[in-house]
Amino acid sequence: MVDVFYQGIAEDEVLRAMYPEEDLGPAAERMRMFLEQYWGGPGTYSQLRGHPRLRMRHQPFKVDFDARDRWLRHMRKAVDSLELPPLYEQTLWDYFERAAHSMVNSA
Repeated sequence: MVDVFYQGIAEDEVLRAMYPEEDLGPAAERMRMFLEQYWGGPGTYSQLRGHPRLRMRHQPFKVDFDARDRWLRHMRKAVDSLELPPLYEQTLWDYFERAAHSMVNSA
């Protein structure tokens, strides 16, 4: 899922600009660790990076409604690639929608 998501990010001119690293690999690994931890896996993300503080970490970037919608489009494709049972898909998607809406920091 993370790989599918970052394939979309790599091709999105608006969102790609929010990733200062040449290679999206480190960002993908951070997301993978965060999601593993959030959904009950090992706490590697916090051990390496501290508390997630998602809103604070995204504050330096202009996250407007367009960026949110673009992010959600790429994440929708990524979630769909998993072909999860409906209950798991809806639970995961609800989380991503709430997270995306909470990151908006400019109109």
